[in-house]
Amino acid sequence: MKPVRKPFHNESLFPFELDYKDTKSPERELPDHLHDRYELVYVYEGRGTFFIDQRLYDMNGGDLFLIPGNSVHRAFPDALSPVTSTAVFFAPSLVAHGAFDEPYHSLRCFELARKSKRYKLELDERLQDVTISALENIRDELDRGGLGYRHAIVLHLQQWLLRVNRQIESERASDQAETGLGPQWMKDILRYIAAHPGNDLGLAALARQSSVTGAHFSRVFKQLTGMNVTDYVNAKRISLAKERLLESDDSVSLIAERCGFESLPHFHRIFKKITGQTPGAYKRGQR
Repeated sequence: MKPVRKPFHNESLFPFELDYKDTKSPERELPDHLHDRYELVYVYEGRGTFFIDQRLYDMNGGDLFLIPGNSVHRAFPDALSPVTSTAVFFAPSLVAHGAFDEPYHSLRCFELARKSKRYKLELDERLQDVTISALENIRDELDRGGLGYRHAIVLHLQQWLLRVNRQIESERASDQAETGLGPQWMKDILRYIAAHPGNDLGLAALARQSSVTGAHFSRVFKQLTGMNVTDYVNAKRISLAKERLLESDDSVSLIAERCGFESLPHFHRIFKKITGQTPGAYKRGQR
C-alpha cells in the first residue's frame, strides 16, 4: 500500500505542531505515512513498536524517536499497554543554521539518524527531565499565545535539540573509544544496561535483546568485559545506587527498587559485598 501523506493545518503561518501527551489505541494510529516536516516523538509510558524507514524499533518509556522529513513511518502501540507520547512536527526552516562559525546545527541529530539508520535514542534520566520540561514549556506557550510565543517555542525547541545532539555526540565518542568492545550488539547492550537498571537484565533477557544465543552472549560478554553478566549488572546497579543515596532523599527501599534489586535484603547484601558498607553507613560517611 502506498504511504499516506499527512496534512498539516498551519503550513505557511507557523510550520509547527504539537500533539501533546496523547494515548492512542492501535485503531487510532495512522497507517504507513510520511510528511515534509521533521518529527520528534517522546514516549512517556507504555509499550509498542515503531516502524521507521524499513526498520522496527521497540517503544518504551524514555525513548525518543527522530524522524527526518519524508521518512515512511508508523506506530504500533500495544493493545494492553498503549503508548502515551508527545509528537512535535516542525519545518526545518524554523531551526535554520546560525551565523556562528562552528560545525553545529540543530538538525544534526536527524542527519546522523538518517545516515546511520538509527532513529531511536534512549534518553538518560537527565535528558528525560529536560525533554519533559521542554515539552511542557512549549505546550504552555501554545496555550497562552502571549507576546513572542512563537519565538519562545523556537528557543525551547532549539535548546532541547542542543541537548539531544550533545547526548548523541557523547555516545558517538564513547563508541569510538570502545573500539575494543567487539560487535555493535555488545555496544548497544552495554548502553541498554546503563539506561535500564530496573529492567530484567538476566543473561536470557539480554541475549534475547541482542538476538544471539545465551551461550554466545555469555562468552563474548566475559571476553570483552572481564566479568560475567550478573557481576557486571550488579556493579552498574550499585554504582547508580551510590549516586542516588548521595543526591536524593529517597528511602533506601525505593532506591533499591529503582535500581533493579528484587528485595531490600538482596540490595543490602550486594551493596555490602561490593562496597564493604551498608547503604546507610555509606550515605552517612559520604555526607
